[in-house]
Amino acid sequence: MPATASEPVGRVPRRIRWTVRLRLTALYGALFLVSSAALLLITYFLVASSSGTPRLFVSTRSGSNLLFQAVDPELLRQVMGRRALEQREAMLRQLLTQSAVALGLMSTVSVGLGWLMAGRALRPVRMMTDKARRISARNLHARLAVAGPDDELKDLGDTIDDLLGRLDTSFAAQKRFAANASHELRTPLTLQRAMIEVALADPAADARSLRRVCERVLAAGEHQERLIEALLMLARSERGLDRHEPFDLARVVGAVLRDRGPQETGVEPALAAAPASGDPRLMERLVANLVDNALRYNVPGGWVRVVTGTAHGRSFLRVVNSGPTIPPDRVGTLFQPFQRLASRTGSPDGHGLGLSIVSAVAAVHDADLTAEPGPRGGLSITVALPCAEG
Repeated sequence: MPATASEPVGRVPRRIRWTVRLRLTALYGALFLVSSAALLLITYFLVASSSGTPRLFVSTRSGSNLLFQAVDPELLRQVMGRRALEQREAMLRQLLTQSAVALGLMSTVSVGLGWLMAGRALRPVRMMTDKARRISARNLHARLAVAGPDDELKDLGDTIDDLLGRLDTSFAAQKRFAANASHELRTPLTLQRAMIEVALADPAADARSLRRVCERVLAAGEHQERLIEALLMLARSERGLDRHEPFDLARVVGAVLRDRGPQETGVEPALAAAPASGDPRLMERLVANLVDNALRYNVPGGWVRVVTGTAHGRSFLRVVNSGPTIPPDRVGTLFQPFQRLASRTGSPDGHGLGLSIVSAVAAVHDADLTAEPGPRGGLSITVALPCAEG
């Protein structure tokens, strides 16, 4: 049958949106209706089952006498009993009717009051919703700042404010990371371009000078490759664990030290068994970064101690060196990407991501990472992991 003009084609009937306020109102009304109906039914049954014989009141009009001739006392009792029962039933019907009317009126009033009270109770939620809709990545510094009594809604608002604070910090850190990464990647490219342009602009350049320029460009490219590899390792570390298997920290440290070769004579290992679990390749990178960092930022003739073992139910790795003095308030910044101290920028091989990778690997392994300056300079870094079961 074709649709008529009064029935548009494709129009979907509008459904009722069961908001929290509407559901609370329905709940309030239903609870009032059920409890009131139960109360009225209890009252009705109590009245209906009450003991005692109802009295029959006979009224007399003035000027007239109503005489009862007790011809048959049994007949009189039956008549009075029937009239008493009729009066009782009429009274119960009237009670039931009036109670039903009162119940209907009060139910309507309770629904209206429930709607108002639900709106008042949900007013802080609406305010939080309006404020949250106005917050975006450009104004993460804004907060809900819920006022009022210390109840569940205020706890919810404070929790959302804490979440916004963490997001604001994370966004700011990502922006700094992107800016620093762009700067670090642009520097070797600019250097390479400048060296090539200078070499090409020199009309007296010979094969020997061009060869030196190519070697410098190649060295800058290798530094850039190491930086890109470190960035990829940092991204992989923050992504989480791809594999989870048991390993021994002592063996991982021993393999790293063997790869460094005998030329690293400043390392003093003290390796005891330290069973742990996680990704051995990521932990190998963590150990390599800590050892390289301790060797790179050291004083001439200094020492590096690498210790593994177990304590307080956790396996630990501690790397200590005799490097330059580090202010205690600057230790935490060393674990941020591209953050270097003035006394730690002398090495051309450093790119400011080693300790950032250490922090990321420790985080995905649920490890405690602590760092403190040594009493005579240098840095002491400890990584404590949960001991592997078995």
